[in-house]
Amino acid sequence: MRGRGGAWRRERDNDAFFREARRRGLRSRAALKLEAIDTRDHLFRDARVVVDLGAAPGGWSQIALRALPPDGRIVALDIAEMEPLAGVEFIQGDFRRPEVLDRLEASVGGRAIDLVMSDMAPNLSGTRVNDQARWRDLAESAARFAGGLLKYDGVFLVKLFHGEETESYLGTLRERFASVAVRKPAASRKHSSETYALARGVRRVGGKNRH
Repeated sequence: MRGRGGAWRRERDNDAFFREARRRGLRSRAALKLEAIDTRDHLFRDARVVVDLGAAPGGWSQIALRALPPDGRIVALDIAEMEPLAGVEFIQGDFRRPEVLDRLEASVGGRAIDLVMSDMAPNLSGTRVNDQARWRDLAESAARFAGGLLKYDGVFLVKLFHGEETESYLGTLRERFASVAVRKPAASRKHSSETYALARGVRRVGGKNRH
């Protein structure tokens, strides 16, 4: 395990995106993925209230913070601890638990949520079938969360891991949102199965948009 860890660190340190993120004071390489998707799809153009699921260490929240107007609000959630980030409210806990959801709703104070973004990944077992099931369960929970809290023309961005469950999950998103696109920013490693689904416009059951 030590050898593998050393190889991973060497690959990371030699990675141009990691070096760029560190040079700019970003907390994670993943921040550059969000930035690239925003450049293409203008995630934050009309956003005022943003929820960042699986936020630690805070790279995505940093990008959101720089993109939002002064009256914008960012609430970050994670089961892991996150170093405080000025301008971001952090809630530690599992977003699927009612008490955490209550804290989130109290934090946004009744304001409509414009964007829910999730860079969450499950703890991997190394068994493909099990890992796909774990990812699907987590991503499905994030989609339900977003669908229940977003404004009618809100945006949901979620990490995908391509495999047996991917097309089925994208089909579920298409039932719940007016449009769904798949993005793979340059900062995502080419050998990785990771991509992102970008969904817009929450649908009611029966296909009608909310509100």
